[in-house]
Amino acid sequence: MKVLVLNGSPRNGNTKAALTAIVQGIEENMQCEVEFFDVAKYKTAPCLGCNTCITNVKNCVTNDDGVVFAQKIADADVVIFGSPVYWWGITAQLKAVIDRMYMQGMENLKKSKKIGIVTVGGAELDDEEYDIISRQFRCIADYLDWQIVINESISAYEKDDLSKDLEKLEYLKKLWKEIA
Repeated sequence: MKVLVLNGSPRNGNTKAALTAIVQGIEENMQCEVEFFDVAKYKTAPCLGCNTCITNVKNCVTNDDGVVFAQKIADADVVIFGSPVYWWGITAQLKAVIDRMYMQGMENLKKSKKIGIVTVGGAELDDEEYDIISRQFRCIADYLDWQIVINESISAYEKDDLSKDLEKLEYLKKLWKEIA
């Protein structure tokens, strides 16, 4: 099994702590290949919407890390997307990666795949910011016939709030069971 973890946060804070805890649980309890990427450290331009990738060329006109991420998403059995909440949505870095997976074509993306969503925001958990992001991923998953197995919202305002919450980190480590 191939597990791809995409951290959309440009900081080493709560989102990375959450995803790292999940990865620790996976690596301690499952035999699988795990790849973890801080997507903000890579160059992924936004999709140009030119449709060159789905015509005769079958390649993206923008040759950057978005091409690599699109292939990794298509190849993975499980993809875990993590992002802090920026203006009621995911980060631009993660959104660019998601938009660029379009180049894979529906025949490569519409296959059995489990996904996880981890969102970290400064608001309380009953705030609509988490639901807005969750609904976006539900639409993507429904369209591509993917199964959402992790949908975790975390309220953590300061950069290191989550790293101090040992109970929550232990809970996150146990989420590996959802992808097994």
